Amino acid sequence: MRNNNNYQQPDKEFSESVVQINRISKKTKGGNQVRFGAVVVLGDKKGKVGVGNSKAKDVRNAIRKAIEDAKKKMITVTMRGTTIPYSIIAKLGASKVMLKPAPPGSGIIAGGPMRIVLESAGIRDIVGKTMGSNNKISNVRATILALEKASNLLDKKNFMRDSANIKNTEEKTKKGKTK
Repeated sequence: MRNNNNYQQPDKEFSESVVQINRISKKTKGGNQVRFGAVVVLGDKKGKVGVGNSKAKDVRNAIRKAIEDAKKKMITVTMRGTTIPYSIIAKLGASKVMLKPAPPGSGIIAGGPMRIVLESAGIRDIVGKTMGSNNKISNVRATILALEKASNLLDKKNFMRDSANIKNTEEKTKKGKTK
């Protein structure tokens, strides 16, 4: 008997991790309406990560919609080797997140939802601490905000350095022309 199995599963571009699934019950005129909410972290383990949340009548559709939402909200994380370039603190609502670079080989020293985000981003050596809130969704969003903030600050720093170099070269060329 010949096996005609021509179907090949597509290679997964992103790794997905379900952070939380909530059961939502709403009292309506016709009875109770039950829905599910899902929070998903999506990353390629090479510096791109996103978080999405969604609601649907069943768990499978809630997760699928959350993955689509996460793909729309992807950010690029700036890394120096296997860690982040420098320490960063971010606050979002009641959640406060602190991320510090760690020496190679130390691993991810962070708990719960923060660990999921950092692993999905591809960061291998980092120290993290969540303060203020135990809410998983808030901690995930605060971690994403911290990583985004670090990338933006590094971009500004590079921009300032590049613009300073341009000014220096302009001054040198002006001095050269006056002689």
